[in-house]
Amino acid sequence: MPLKSDLSRRHVLKWGGTAAATIAVSGVLLPNFGISTALAADLGEGDIGVLNYAYALEQLEAAFYTAVIDSPYSGITEDETSWLTDIRDHEVEHRDFLKTALGDDAIPDLEVDFSAVDFSSRDSVLTTAMTFEDLGVGAYNGAGKLLENVDYLAAAGTIVSVEARHAAAIRDLINPNSVAFAGDDVVDENGLDVAYEPAEVLPLADPFIVTEVTAMSLT
Repeated sequence: MPLKSDLSRRHVLKWGGTAAATIAVSGVLLPNFGISTALAADLGEGDIGVLNYAYALEQLEAAFYTAVIDSPYSGITEDETSWLTDIRDHEVEHRDFLKTALGDDAIPDLEVDFSAVDFSSRDSVLTTAMTFEDLGVGAYNGAGKLLENVDYLAAAGTIVSVEARHAAAIRDLINPNSVAFAGDDVVDENGLDVAYEPAEVLPLADPFIVTEVTAMSLT
């Protein structure tokens, strides 16, 4: 994945909670430094936690593509504008669908930070878009096993299939007419899409999210 988190003290505390002595991130135990912090919300547990996890990522993607369309990069073509507008609309629909499904259990609207993205640069925008889409697909793939309600699982399956279409479209914009739409970085030797655990996904999304949210019950 192109963008990496530095797993700073703030990042670890933000997603892991402050009660535990250590926090597992991508299979590595990290200290919690013994520091407390004000927390806006926890994703919750069970199916609600998984749906809020997806909802947080969809909020991030919807906000990103909204910013892309509101401030088009230099030299953007009509076709690119059309593709990115469609993706924005899908992400907004995913966000709103999950918010409605969660009802009173939904986490608050997240404050995002895209200061690391140069929205005037095609390369910066599309590289970030590829990161978000590949991360989103892997996140849904990894979280599916955590869902118990089959209706939720079916809904997640229909969302991730659209996210995969987005991922392929973005890769085609970066490398037109190539086979990179399904490269070795996202498809394994068995032809299967990669799956990421929440502990792998959250630190990578964290640099773009200002709101402090914990995920203490997701495994």
